[in-house]
Amino acid sequence: MKPTALIADDEPLLREALRGMLARAWPELMVVAEARNGREAVELFEQHEPDVCFLDVHMPGLSGVEAARAIGRRAALVFVTAYDQYAVQAFDQGALDYLVKPVEMERLADTVSRLQTRLQTPTAAEPQAEEATQQLLERLAAQLGRGSSYLQWIRASVGQMLKLIPVDEVIYLRSDEKYTLVAWREGEALIRTPLKELIEQLDPDQFVQVHRSVVVNLRAVAHVTRGVNETADIHLKGRDEVLPVSRSYLHLFKQM
Repeated sequence: MKPTALIADDEPLLREALRGMLARAWPELMVVAEARNGREAVELFEQHEPDVCFLDVHMPGLSGVEAARAIGRRAALVFVTAYDQYAVQAFDQGALDYLVKPVEMERLADTVSRLQTRLQTPTAAEPQAEEATQQLLERLAAQLGRGSSYLQWIRASVGQMLKLIPVDEVIYLRSDEKYTLVAWREGEALIRTPLKELIEQLDPDQFVQVHRSVVVNLRAVAHVTRGVNETADIHLKGRDEVLPVSRSYLHLFKQM
């Protein structure tokens, strides 16, 4: 009998990408269900009872961790996360596997190898193992709730390709009437998400608005110079652009 799997992710393109990669890494695996959120993942698991569940950690309604609690040890669980250092630290303690977005083929092949070994040599669920898994999920849920409320990735379409931009690598954001320019370490991209909506999801200790149309990553700032009429200019590390600081936001740099 062929092994079966469920993929749960609120992003259709990422579900499609993972399904395609699994088809290459594990041709015998049958993806029997795809879920758009955690609640749907649990419902489809009960309906199809797949051998493996690939669960996005952050999903609307019911998170991947909460879905994993409901599924328990009835399937091999693999979390797919848009990099959460706390989550990865927890996963590294064993018991569960994880994949970091964007998923790399080599890393997926390692996961497939471990899953195949596990499915070929199933072990009875021992009370101690069950307890350890539940403790891990409890700890992971607490860590996610405490430290991952801010946006970790920005999704941008570049031609036919979906680009996942790590927020930590974003230098600045600049908006115009229709788009928001995302300038990051490796290039630039335009997204339709309004700047106002993005600001609400960013860590305020790292990103600050310095102009009605500009948000800057403080870690990218080289120095700030005073301008005329109580304005200022931000000079960036290793870049030629100069970002404006309007009078309304000059207080952020009052110590200069």
